[in-house]
Amino acid sequence: MINNVISPEYNEEGRVMRRVRSFVRRQGRLTQRQEDALQSEWAAMGIDFVAQPFDFATVFNNQNPVVLEIGFGMGTSLVTMASQNPDKNFLGIEVHAPGVGACLASAKEENVTNLRVMCHDAIEVLDCMIPDGSLSMVQLFFPDPWHKAKHNKRRIVQSPFADKIRSKLAVGGVFHMATDWEPYAVHMLEVMSNAEGYKNVSSSGDYVPRPETRPETKFEKRGQRLGHGVWDLMFERTK
Repeated sequence: MINNVISPEYNEEGRVMRRVRSFVRRQGRLTQRQEDALQSEWAAMGIDFVAQPFDFATVFNNQNPVVLEIGFGMGTSLVTMASQNPDKNFLGIEVHAPGVGACLASAKEENVTNLRVMCHDAIEVLDCMIPDGSLSMVQLFFPDPWHKAKHNKRRIVQSPFADKIRSKLAVGGVFHMATDWEPYAVHMLEVMSNAEGYKNVSSSGDYVPRPETRPETKFEKRGQRLGHGVWDLMFERTK
């Protein structure tokens, strides 16, 4: 497992270039369960970053549709989705090692075989490893909203990102987002409504009810008990 989740870029003088990131890599301690899973399951379910495109048929040993989830946290809902949808393949990307370890441990316990995980910057994976038109769905659930106005530029959902996701989706594929921060939901809706080559799946032109394909997390259920809202957005690639 590669620990460096960000490949450095250099300028003409050989100095490392600073890039705006949509995440902060928190250094959390691994539990024994997480560490054991990283050691025992990485060879079967983990994928190291290399700058060459996936052959998904080889990676999963089948031709099933591929669903990509960016930032899966501890992996609870991702493992549930993979378990409930054996006719689909799931690729999860997360930059925090404890979450990757927890996801691998849960996948092993649930006997999930249609899941692969990476511990790397999703933008680099999209740029270097995901073939154009190869995904049936991209999932981005509860990304960091970067509440302060001066940090809004760090939000991952921006026009260039929407264009990048569209290029990786097959025509008819769906970009599914969810957030519990209403200003970010409004921001997402604005960005996606102005992005070329998408159609909003919502019949009302804004948000969709939580689809059954997205399991509720404990965090989400707790927020609902406290009166917090959750906004789901689904945009289909049309061309």
